[in-house]
Amino acid sequence: MERPRNPEHGDYASTIALQVGKKAGVAPRELAAALAEELGRRPGIKSVEIAGPGFLNIRLDAAAAGALARDIVLAGSAYGKTDRLTGERINLEFVSANPTGPVHIGGVRWAAVGDALSRLLRTAGAEVGTEYYFNDAGSQIDRFARSLLAAAKGEPAPEDGYGGGYISEIAANVVKIEPGVLQTDDPQEIFRQKGVDLMFAEIKQSLTDFGVHFDTYFNEKDLHDRGELQEALDRLREQGHIFENDGATWLRTTEFGDDKDRVLRKSDGDWTYFAADCAYYLDKRKRGFDRVVIMLGADHHGYIGRMKAMSACFGDDPGKNLEILIGQLVSLVRDGEPVRMSKRAGTVVTLEDFVEALGVDATRYALARYSSDSPIDIDIDLWTSASRENPVYYVQYVAARTFNVAINARDKGVTRGEPDDFKPELLSHEKENDLLKALNEYPGVVARAAEQRAPHHVARYLEEVSGAYHRFYDKCLVSPKGDDPITETHRARLWLNDATRTVIANGLSLLGVSAPERM
Repeated sequence: MERPRNPEHGDYASTIALQVGKKAGVAPRELAAALAEELGRRPGIKSVEIAGPGFLNIRLDAAAAGALARDIVLAGSAYGKTDRLTGERINLEFVSANPTGPVHIGGVRWAAVGDALSRLLRTAGAEVGTEYYFNDAGSQIDRFARSLLAAAKGEPAPEDGYGGGYISEIAANVVKIEPGVLQTDDPQEIFRQKGVDLMFAEIKQSLTDFGVHFDTYFNEKDLHDRGELQEALDRLREQGHIFENDGATWLRTTEFGDDKDRVLRKSDGDWTYFAADCAYYLDKRKRGFDRVVIMLGADHHGYIGRMKAMSACFGDDPGKNLEILIGQLVSLVRDGEPVRMSKRAGTVVTLEDFVEALGVDATRYALARYSSDSPIDIDIDLWTSASRENPVYYVQYVAARTFNVAINARDKGVTRGEPDDFKPELLSHEKENDLLKALNEYPGVVARAAEQRAPHHVARYLEEVSGAYHRFYDKCLVSPKGDDPITETHRARLWLNDATRTVIANGLSLLGVSAPERM
């Protein structure tokens, strides 16, 4: 079933007779005729026409189509929820920026898209655990600690260290917390511990202010402390995929399509980052998640092959148990030129920079509006403008307009009345029908967006609904003019108006964007 682009072809069209006629041993047009006869007997079906070799064009009567408005209003926030993914336990990891600096522009994209995706998956019935992997072990933390120590001493950052104003801020805060830190035997270790805590607290607060909350913050260090890397190694050895070479311990990932085998433990006894990846994946699976979804930046394409192979080495089905999503680059643009410098981070644009430029709603909508596998330029001038060219303004304007239409209707004495008194057959105007068709698509859009991991489908859909509502608003009065009497048509249209606000609010909520009552 699909909505035909040409309204002359009806409300719905189906090619099922063409698809299954031959398999059923029946000529497609003959099967279409039988289906049309049966469908024609069903309540709510106005007509069924056969076109060409067996297309079915179906029209609903006005009452059947209009009844949707009441159904949506009564369902409220539940409208659009499905059981498509019921029974799936999904671990969704996103952002996972190292605690060596603020969340940068790539992480901002994953914060918006990942949070929207978690909402979508839950709306489609899945049990979802959102997770932030906190890399608090390894050489990058050592470089971070050395950079803080240098800043505290008033020295230049180490050659391989981190720069930016935030380093000086955190170093000063560590000294404030531990006044005698520079006189201790191991000041770098103190800067390491306190600095990481302060940086990560700042990251968490930035994400919270952005409306993103994680169910679990998982520390890499815990994997080491609990012996989970050794446990993963032992499990892989039991599976028969471990071998020793040049004093190092390797995982034979080439057996499952990787371009080379991977070292888990180096000859000096140190674990590799990949060993921690293996242990972390196993930890998620032990916690009962059927599917592990990991959202990574554009520079991680090479990561996919080794992770899929690792999943197979554990005896899992990579196509079922592991899913890796790659997000492409984002640029923030002003006056046609990229914004390259952050006030605090120096060389990158951060989450705070993004929100300061656009606001939370516009940032979240802008980043979720595009397929994550496409590079995008976010134009500050466009996304802060109060115009219909600004997609988030266009949609939020409808949210506000539907609210105010309802208020104005109430002030003029127009109420919806009881659900049983609703007369859906009065919603027979062409623009009413177009809006009803658009609203009817919402549950399907949500289900597809969840299954395809594509929140941008929701944003684009909301823009289509907004256009349909504006055309309805221009042609169909919800409140009477002047002293004209209130009619049942006005009441029916108020149901449709309120149904539109419900859908717009539900869709914006999936994107983590507000549905304002006033603009």
